Amino acid sequence: MLDLHRLKALHAVAVYGSVGAAAEALMVTPSAISQQLAKLERETGTVLVERNGRGVKLTDAAGLLAEHAEKILALVETAEADFEALRGAVVGRLTMAAFPTAARGILPQALSVLKKHHPDLDLLIYEREPERQLREVSRGEIDLAVVQDWLNRPMALPEGLSRVALLDDIADVIVPVGHPLAGREHVELADLPGDSWIASTPGTVCNDFLLFLLRSAEKEPEIVCMAEEYPTQIALVAAGHGCALVPRLGRGPLPEGVDVVPIQPPPVRRLYAVWRTDAARRPAIRAAVDALRTACEGLDAG
Repeated sequence: MLDLHRLKALHAVAVYGSVGAAAEALMVTPSAISQQLAKLERETGTVLVERNGRGVKLTDAAGLLAEHAEKILALVETAEADFEALRGAVVGRLTMAAFPTAARGILPQALSVLKKHHPDLDLLIYEREPERQLREVSRGEIDLAVVQDWLNRPMALPEGLSRVALLDDIADVIVPVGHPLAGREHVELADLPGDSWIASTPGTVCNDFLLFLLRSAEKEPEIVCMAEEYPTQIALVAAGHGCALVPRLGRGPLPEGVDVVPIQPPPVRRLYAVWRTDAARRPAIRAAVDALRTACEGLDAG
């Protein structure tokens, strides 16, 4: 009989293209993956891996077996979900992920709710960027993800996934005290400056949205500082190096030297919980979504 753990290792190598990437995805060492593949070769009496320069490549036989492994692993997941649904118990391993702001602003409260009401649930938490989360949920590597989109960039949901909206998070412009916009009750897009912006790196959702927002006001933004974390962006604003567009969930306590100015109409990003549709029968999924909703209640994000 083929061992499921070895099939999972083979499938991960086929999906990610290397032993190292498969090991990272499964949170094991590359040597552990190599050992599983070697044992699977002995089980099947077939060569599955060939040397390819410094790495390895899968043989045709391995590719065929990996296709079957994908189907087998999906059936196992369905069986586990059906069995948990039959029992009605919130048990088993549940892996959750969120992008950095939500990991800090929502997950701690959600985990507290889950641990209080479902102590037998085994939780594993990751911090991930939204695009990576969607891939990992689709592949079955994580069970539930908290992702985001901005209104100008709707999230494309891959086939086989379901979602529910958790929170509408408004973004404000953060300016240094003494800036021409400081102290205003609100500003319109046309009032925003075109120069001296602090933003995340190019290619990220938040960077793309800032560019879209300013260009819609016919301004070409000049980004002078780039930082991924909003507290870092705010610190740069406080030091007088520019302005930043910061969602309220990502704001946290503000230092001296900055002023928050609402934008009219307000820029909004929406947060979602996403899971595999086939796993929706799991009581653990439903409990986790409820916990995320509870964590979002009363947040000053809108």
